[in-house]
Parts: sequence; structure tokens; C-alpha cells
Amino acid sequence: MFLSLNRIFPALMTTVLLLACGQAQSGEHKAAAELAGLLTDYRTYQADFIQILVNEGGDKVQESSGSLKAKRPGLFYWEQNPPLTQFIVSNGEKVTVYDPDLEQVTIHSLDDRIATTPALLLSGEVEHLEETYKVTRQASGGDQQVFVLEPKSQDSLFVSLQLRFTDGVLNEMRLNDSLSQLSILSFDNIRLNETVPDSAFVLKYPDSVDVIRDEA
Repeated sequence: MFLSLNRIFPALMTTVLLLACGQAQSGEHKAAAELAGLLTDYRTYQADFIQILVNEGGDKVQESSGSLKAKRPGLFYWEQNPPLTQFIVSNGEKVTVYDPDLEQVTIHSLDDRIATTPALLLSGEVEHLEETYKVTRQASGGDQQVFVLEPKSQDSLFVSLQLRFTDGVLNEMRLNDSLSQLSILSFDNIRLNETVPDSAFVLKYPDSVDVIRDEA
């Protein structure tokens, strides 16, 4: 994702050639609008997760777990379990990363680059996805919906992101990086639109840790 976030998407984390440009643009607009509609319905989203990193050869090289919660507009809290303990919190303006093992806190401004972080799709504005991503919908059956997002910026933190929904509920993200590595983030125990107080998005850490501000 960015800097210290390589422990969340360690494989940090830009096209399909269509015959008719007009049809491609129409299809992308429809897919982006459909995806935005799904995500906008999420006032709050809470889940446990398992994250698996797969290398170019298809071998699993790392597995981690944790929990997250998100609330619109702009609130996000990520907690990754030991042994790769890490906390990430967004208040809509800044992102704070706490690495207990390093005894270090890093504070980032939520600029355009960091704002495209995949997980922040759950708490940020999604009405203008087409400005940032090429959005397509893959063929899927029954209650499944699969969308693929390809960043338009050359300065993106990932190559492509796949979002999988079942009955309108996001249950998986798959992120590909430029080294052909894949991060699979599977969600369980999902709770949608439950009341979550703003106080749940406050990051607490010891006064003794080093604080680095990357807010330029």
C-alpha cells in the first residue's frame, strides 16, 4: 500500500484491448457506477480477515490475520495479529501506522496517492471511481459479482485489484503487483452498517515510541 503498509499487502502493492472504444467506455462507466453503488451502501463495514501472499510461481510465502472496521466518511481502523502486528488508522485526513515491534509510529497525509489504497475504498468517496481506475466487471454467475480495478496513474501502488462480492457483500480482495505477486485478502464474520462510534477509530500507542511525520 505505502511505506510501512508493505506488511499489509507485502506484494505492493496498469489493459484489456476492446474492439470498439465507444462500447468500452460505456461498459466501464456502467461497471464503475454499479461498483460505486455497492460500496456507497456500506455506511460501516467490519470484518475479520486472513491475508495470503502468493509469489509468481504460485507458492504461498506468507499468511497473516487480523480485523478491520471502516466508517464513512474517511474513518478506517486495521489491526494485524502477531507475529506481524501492525495498526493502521485513518481519520479522513491523515493515516497513522503503528508498528509495535519497531516501536515506531508514522503519520502520513492522505494525499491522492495514499487515498487510492485499496482498503480505503471501504471508507472513502467512491462516486468518481472512473477518474482513478479503469473498472470492468468479470462474468460471474448467481449471487457472485466480480469487479477489476486498474489504476490510471503511472504512480500507482498496485497493478490491479479484484473485488469479489456475494449477495452484495464484499468478501475478498485480490491485489497484483508489478512483480506478479498476489495478495489475497479474505473477509469473514462480516458486519454491515452496525453502529460504530467515532471513538473506535482512535489509535493509542505508548508515549515512548518514535513518531515520524511524513506529511509533506
